[in-house]
Amino acid sequence: MEKVKIEEIQSTAKKQRIATHTHIKGLGLEPTGIPIPLAAGFVGQLEAREAAGLVVDMIKQKKMAGKALLLAGPPGTGKTALALGISQELGSKVPFCPMVGSEVYSSEVKKTEVLMENFRRAIGLRIKETKDVYEGEVTELSPEETESLTGGYGKSISHVIIGLKTVKGTKQLKLDPTIYDALIKEKVAVGDVIYIEANSGAVKRVGRSDAFATEFDLEAEEYVPLPKGEVHKKKEIVQDVTLQDLDAANARPQGGQDILSLMGQMMKPRKTEITDKLRQEINQVVNRYIDEGIAELVPGVLFIDEVHMLDMECFSYLNRALESSLSPIVIFATNRGVCNVRGTDMPSPHGVPIDLLDRLVIIRTQIYNPSEMIQIIAIRAQVEELTVDEECLVLLGDIGQRTSLRHAVQLLSPASIVANMNGRDSICKADIEEVTSLYLDAKSSAKLLHEQQEKYIS
Repeated sequence: MEKVKIEEIQSTAKKQRIATHTHIKGLGLEPTGIPIPLAAGFVGQLEAREAAGLVVDMIKQKKMAGKALLLAGPPGTGKTALALGISQELGSKVPFCPMVGSEVYSSEVKKTEVLMENFRRAIGLRIKETKDVYEGEVTELSPEETESLTGGYGKSISHVIIGLKTVKGTKQLKLDPTIYDALIKEKVAVGDVIYIEANSGAVKRVGRSDAFATEFDLEAEEYVPLPKGEVHKKKEIVQDVTLQDLDAANARPQGGQDILSLMGQMMKPRKTEITDKLRQEINQVVNRYIDEGIAELVPGVLFIDEVHMLDMECFSYLNRALESSLSPIVIFATNRGVCNVRGTDMPSPHGVPIDLLDRLVIIRTQIYNPSEMIQIIAIRAQVEELTVDEECLVLLGDIGQRTSLRHAVQLLSPASIVANMNGRDSICKADIEEVTSLYLDAKSSAKLLHEQQEKYIS
C-alpha cells in the first residue's frame, strides 16, 4: 500500500527576525537607578549600566545636550548593547541615530557633511499646531463630473460632495477636485474616519469606523471610534520631525514648468550637499518657533560605533559641532587600546585625539566571567526558541572563555540544525562537539595559519 504524504502547513503569522541585540529591552535598572544583575536582556556590566542610567536621566532632564560619552572596552563586552539599552530607555519619541565610523567615507559627499547630516538627524522638533479641520466618518462620497475643458471625449471632475458624521451631527461638504485626488491617494471609502485640513486641503485617513468592526475583512484594519464634537472644529496636531527632514525638504528644488526643470525631475537625482547658509536659515526659523512656543526641541542621541575609524578632519569637526547650540547627545564606542589616530603617526588612547577625549565622559565595559557567559548564552537560546540543557550551556561557556562569547553564541543555530537532523528537539553536548569540530574560531584559525605559514601565499 502506498504511503500517504502528509505535510504540515507553516503558519502565515509574521515572525520577528532575530538580530544580534533583539534580546535587549532596556538597561535593567531599579527605579532608584541601581542595576539588577539579570534584567532587560542584560547580564553583569553593573557599573557601566548604572553610569548609562545616569546619562538617560540627564538626557530626560535636558542637561546633557552638547556633551559626549565614550563606551570603551574589549570586543564582545556589550558596548553596542549599552547604546541600544539607552535608546530603549529614552523611548520612541527621542530620536536615536546609529552610524559606524567608516560611513563617512563616501565618494559623493564630504566626510563632514555625512557627520553633520547624522547630527541633524539626531535632533528632533515637536511642532504643535492648532488647525481648522473637518473630521468625521464618511457617509457619502460622490464626485460630480463635467465635460472636459480641454476638449475631447474625457470627463473631468468639477467638485466632490462628501458627507461627514460625528457623534453631534452630520455635514455635507463641497470640495475642490484637488482634494478628490488626495482622497483617492489615502484610499478613502464610505465608513472611514478622516480629517481634512481647511487651509491646506490635506486629507488624513485615521482608520475605519468601529461600527464596521464586525465585518470580516482580509486586511487587518484599525478600527477607531466615531469622532466626538462637531464636524468642523479646531484641533491641536503634534508633528515630530528631525532637523535633517527640514533641511532635505528645503534643499530640494521645487519643480518648475520649463524643460530644464522637467528634465531634472526625470533624471535620477544625485545626492546634493546642503549648504551652511540654508542650515543657518532653518536654525533661525526653528529658534523663532521655540521662542513663540509653537515648537519644542528634542535633543536625541547620535551613536557613532567604531569611532577610531574617523580621521583628524572628522575629529576637529566634531569638536566644533559639539559646541553648537543645536547639538544632540553623542555616544562613541571603540574597542581599541592605544593606537594611531587614523591618517597620522600620532598614538592616542582609543585612537581618539587627546583634545576630544578631554570633552568625553568614559564608560568602561568589563570582560564577562564564565557564569555571566552561560547566562547570556541561555538568554540567546531563549530568544532563538532553542532548548539547551545545562551540560551544553556549561560547555558553551567554556568555549566562550577559550575563544570569544560571539563565537559561542554563533554555535547555537548550527547545533540546533544538527539536533533536528538527529531527530531531537533539544541540543545536547554531542551536537555542540560536532559543530565545534566543523567551525574554527578566530584564535584557532590564526594558530593554524602560523603553523602552516609556508603553505599559504603571503
